[in-house]
Amino acid sequence: MISELLPPGVAPWLPELALAAALAWGAGIRLYAVVFLFGLAHELGWWDLPTHLEVLAHPLVLGAAAFMAAVELFADKLPLLDSLWDGLHTFVRIPAGAALAAAVFGDSGAAVAVAAALLGGTLTATTHLAKSGTRAAVNTSPEPFSNLLVSSAEDLLVPLGAWLAVSWPLVFLGLLLVFVVLAALAIRLLLRGLRRLTRRVAPGEPGAPGGPGL
Repeated sequence: MISELLPPGVAPWLPELALAAALAWGAGIRLYAVVFLFGLAHELGWWDLPTHLEVLAHPLVLGAAAFMAAVELFADKLPLLDSLWDGLHTFVRIPAGAALAAAVFGDSGAAVAVAAALLGGTLTATTHLAKSGTRAAVNTSPEPFSNLLVSSAEDLLVPLGAWLAVSWPLVFLGLLLVFVVLAALAIRLLLRGLRRLTRRVAPGEPGAPGGPGL
C-alpha cells in the first residue's frame, strides 16, 4: 500500500491530517459551505467529527452556516460584490481556517493544536489569496460568463475536496500539494502583474499621466 511508504507514525494520523487540511483549504474558498458540509455529514452519521469539532453539527451552527453559504453563493456570482466579499473575508477566512485545523487536534495537546493552527492558517491564507487574486483578475472581464464559470467551479471544488479528504485522505493530500504549488505560482504572477500596473500608473514614470514622455 502507498501508506506504507510514509514515514513511521504518520499513517495513523492520515485521517486527521486530511481533515485538518480540507477544513483549512476549504475555508479559503468557501468557509461557510465547508463548515456546513462537515457539520451536516456528522449530524447524518456519514462521518464522525473529532470531539472539538462536534459543535459544527449543532443546529444553530448548521443554520448559520447554511444561511451564510447561500449568501456567499449569491455574492460570488456578481463580479463587484464578489471582490468586495473576498476583501472583507480576508479577516474571517484565515483565522477561521486556523481555528478549524487546530480543533481537529484538540485532544492531542496544546503544542500540536498550535502547530496545526499555524499550518492551517498559512494554508487558508495561501488558498484565499490565490482565489481572491484570481477572481479579481477574472472580474475585470466585461463579459459575465468567465466569472460564472470560475465561481461554479469553486462551488463544486469544495464538496469534491471534502469527499476526497474523507474517502481517500492520501489522494487528497497529494492533490493538495499540487494545488499549493499552483496557488503559489498564481500569487507570484498576480503580484508581478500588480507591480507592473503600479509602475505604469505611478506619477513621474515615463508614459504615466503627469509623467515625462518617452
